[in-house]
This record gives sequence, C-alpha cells and structure tokens, in this order.
Amino acid sequence: MKGFTKTVEDFNCAHCGAVVRGNGYTNHCPRCLWSRHVDENPGDRAATCGGMMCPISVAPDGVRFIITHRCQLCGKIKRQRTSDDDDIDAIIALSKNDDFIYGL
Repeated sequence: MKGFTKTVEDFNCAHCGAVVRGNGYTNHCPRCLWSRHVDENPGDRAATCGGMMCPISVAPDGVRFIITHRCQLCGKIKRQRTSDDDDIDAIIALSKNDDFIYGL
C-alpha cells in the first residue's frame, strides 16, 4: 500500500454546498461530514468512482473521532479521522445514529 500523499485542495461540498478550504489533510466536509470517493490511498486522487461517501458511524479515537464512510455508488468503506474544524453537532448526531446527517 502506498503512503499518504498530501494534496491541498479547496472544494465545494457536493452534499451540503459548504465552501471547504483544504489543508492537505482535508478528506471530508467539516459541516456535514460527507466525503467523495476520490482516493485509492490517502491523497492520491486515483479512484475513478467519484461517488458520494455517506458518513455511517463515528467512534472515539483518543482526543478525536473516526468517521466511517460508505460510498453510495460502489459500497467502498473508508475510515477517516475527524479534524478540529469538524462540526461537533454533526459528530454528536452521527454518534446517535440521528437522521440529521441524512437530512441535510
């Protein structure tokens, strides 16, 4: 498996429309927690799927959390660490398996 590739990109979230300023480690929208299936290995932008990655669960990981995403096109499961910019209300709602995430 290839290592991490730092890729600095800004983007508009395809799920909620938020403008996201990337820092090279940004892999999901900090507002709604959704992602896109663009990487085979972190940061490589080699995935051809391009599907939306729905946040399906969250688990504690020390000070941060791990978000599990599932691609709505191909079903790929990926786990990502949260960042300091992530909306804590969205993380809490996901931890409760709330409809908040799916209803945005």
